[in-house]
Amino acid sequence: MFKIAVIPGDGIGPEVTSQAVRILKKASHILNEKFEFTELKAGGIAFEASGKPLPEETLKAALASDAVLLGAVGGPKWDSLPYESKPEQALLGLRKSLELYANIRPAILFDALLDASSVKADIVKGIDIIVVRELTGGIYFGRPAGIVEEAGTRRGINTMTYTEPEIERIAHTAFKLAKTRSKKVTSVDKANILHTSMLWREVVNKIHEAQYPDIELDHMYVDNASMQLIRRPKQFDVILTENMFGDILSDEASMLTGSIGMLPSASIGEKHSLYEPIHGSAPDIAGKGLANPIASILSAAMLLEYSFKQKEVARKIFRAVESVLNQGYRTADISSSKENVLSTEEMGAKIENAI
Repeated sequence: MFKIAVIPGDGIGPEVTSQAVRILKKASHILNEKFEFTELKAGGIAFEASGKPLPEETLKAALASDAVLLGAVGGPKWDSLPYESKPEQALLGLRKSLELYANIRPAILFDALLDASSVKADIVKGIDIIVVRELTGGIYFGRPAGIVEEAGTRRGINTMTYTEPEIERIAHTAFKLAKTRSKKVTSVDKANILHTSMLWREVVNKIHEAQYPDIELDHMYVDNASMQLIRRPKQFDVILTENMFGDILSDEASMLTGSIGMLPSASIGEKHSLYEPIHGSAPDIAGKGLANPIASILSAAMLLEYSFKQKEVARKIFRAVESVLNQGYRTADISSSKENVLSTEEMGAKIENAI
């Protein structure tokens, strides 16, 4: 029996997560395996219920699970909360407590969605990129951090810091992944300015030369990488980068695929893993059945592949999504017309039937 902790979260999180669970239940029948789902609170909804964005019982259950499936957290209604109480602290707390150091974010453009991309079809057709983002270091976790007052003037402080072992382990993740693909890694940094990036580049080169000489490695400054993703995205295969750069570049890559509602992710550690769509909670459309569940469903497929080692069933889900899109079915965010536009639940049902 596989234990899956389900954290729907805020906004559209419960809507998209319910469709991912629907697909996982279908997979359990195919595999003749029992999946035990435990629903937990985190984010704004948890703060309202308990006064904490990440309650102890949620963290304890997540640590005891075989995998965690997350929806989304946050929303404007909680923006005025103190920093330590904001819904996003739940996500940061999960990443840190579960030691999820590697965030894997695929950006694949389905042929059926060529017209949904913001970029010309001949530039984006056939893109298949994976961003490997370091997840527990960098400016999001560095200390000191905060807002201080000095001589009557307030100053905001954030600290970007990386250790050599942190860089080594994420570099190994990217190079090993590249071995299963086109054997090419692009490491993105800002080594002409930042000392953390200087160390990053030095360590990545050392790891490459010593253990992965068969992998093609190039380096790119983050500002150039953001431009090249739009100019010539097919030059990329595996993008290796630090926490903040990866956060920004993967969202940019989502627009190549037609919608941020299409991109799944896996956050991997030595013992634990968490899967979530990269989109936010989108409170403006919550409860309206407009949310695209495909990113959450593809995150469930990654859960099956990475945590449960069921690659073939994961591929069945991917092919089912492709089949539904090829038939012309869309959610509102990826539709150029009002024809064949499905609700969140209807899209989930179509994909389930196509598996």
